[in-house]
Amino acid sequence: MTMREREGLIARIRQVRRVAAARDQPDSRAGDPEPDLLEVLEQRVAHLERLLEGLQDSVHRESERHSKLIAELQDQIEPGTMGAALAEDARNRGL
Repeated sequence: MTMREREGLIARIRQVRRVAAARDQPDSRAGDPEPDLLEVLEQRVAHLERLLEGLQDSVHRESERHSKLIAELQDQIEPGTMGAALAEDARNRGL
């Protein structure tokens, strides 16, 4: 588990605990639930933004990894490189 994944998990756990604690506490402003709802929604949006940033970072890392892999494969199939590899293989096999 990466550090970013662990931080995301901790943030989700804290969010769940805050929401559960807010539900368990008696509401001192029984006639005005809007500020609490707004705060919960703001926290949820902040959490979703963190998740989105993590997803973007993950996609970027995976894209970079694939780009490097493709570049390595392209280098291996260049005619000069492939010819040298085939010649080396032939020498090793005694052909």
